[in-house]
Amino acid sequence: MPLPELTQIAQKLPEAVPFVGPEAIERKTGVQIRARIGANESGFGPSPRVLAAIREAAEGIWKYPDPENYDLRVALANFHGIAPDEVTIGEGVDGLMGLIVRLFIAPGDVLLTSLGAYPTLNYHVTGFGGRLEFVPYSGPHEDLTALAEAANRLKPRIVYVANPDNPMGSFWPAADIEKFIAAVPEDTLIMLDEAYGELAPDGSLPAIDTSKGNVLRLRSFSKAYGLAGIRVGYAMGPSRIIGAFNRVRNHFGVNRLAQAAAMAALADQDYLRSAKAAISAARERIAGIARDNGLTALPSATNFVAVDCGRDGAYATRILEELAQLGVFIRKPGAPGLDRHIRISVGPEADMTLLAESLPKAIKAAQAGA
Repeated sequence: MPLPELTQIAQKLPEAVPFVGPEAIERKTGVQIRARIGANESGFGPSPRVLAAIREAAEGIWKYPDPENYDLRVALANFHGIAPDEVTIGEGVDGLMGLIVRLFIAPGDVLLTSLGAYPTLNYHVTGFGGRLEFVPYSGPHEDLTALAEAANRLKPRIVYVANPDNPMGSFWPAADIEKFIAAVPEDTLIMLDEAYGELAPDGSLPAIDTSKGNVLRLRSFSKAYGLAGIRVGYAMGPSRIIGAFNRVRNHFGVNRLAQAAAMAALADQDYLRSAKAAISAARERIAGIARDNGLTALPSATNFVAVDCGRDGAYATRILEELAQLGVFIRKPGAPGLDRHIRISVGPEADMTLLAESLPKAIKAAQAGA
């Protein structure tokens, strides 16, 4: 009996998940993950006020969420000094990326990004039949000059930049980002991913300016706010583009608990400051552990640290795999030139202690298997 056929685009796609989660590692190896420091989550958790808001909202979970996300949009607009119709809410930055690609990328259209940048975006582009063009990193940085030059040459529908960057943890000063925006053609959408923006050093994020008609800025509650599991993020930009999200978004996609949690998180900036301090201290701890083991930690403006293992990508992969066998979950970049690094997320002291105990064992095993 013939089965319904997939679209031609879907037929050509692999059945793949962009990330291997710690749960999948546990299922495959039988090893319990004891330090979950690979997915750039915040092991310090959310504000107690957020947990209280979730508990209170849970009693009304029988009700559909507000499909306009009105209260959260107004709160974010007031926080950033923009209008509510210049903010849209989505199921994390990942969900927003999918909507942006759906709005701007038709089959065959080009999205320009950096080779080794956030892979979920690439997943969305291929899923809608778009074409990816890449610019290599320059050291640990996305190459803004080369991206702008390629944007003028290729005329892509979208160009993507993250500041601060994942997977390397680097950042550009605001003046460099503004120069990049000015250099990109006005009919190319700039997707500026600021998921780690709350952790960026002062002076690295341009002022919010929704008058720039081709710039969308993406923010997340998953990182510094400690809400990765509840999936809520937002985009800011000109009302003409923000309004277009209503054409394609899942209007009940951001649930009642997520909306309540994000509102409470935004209101508790004192907790955010304490979380940022804990994240900074944990970054220093990771850097010290790396130095103690003869590795080089790169400066980071995020909640993770990229560590240069000093050899090639295969050697870095062996260290990652040996750590997994010891119950320590980390990740690593996959692109050539970046793949000699491993990427370690911050976590509480218990996780850092286990990392300090396990890393020399993993390095020794990796060297023995070379």
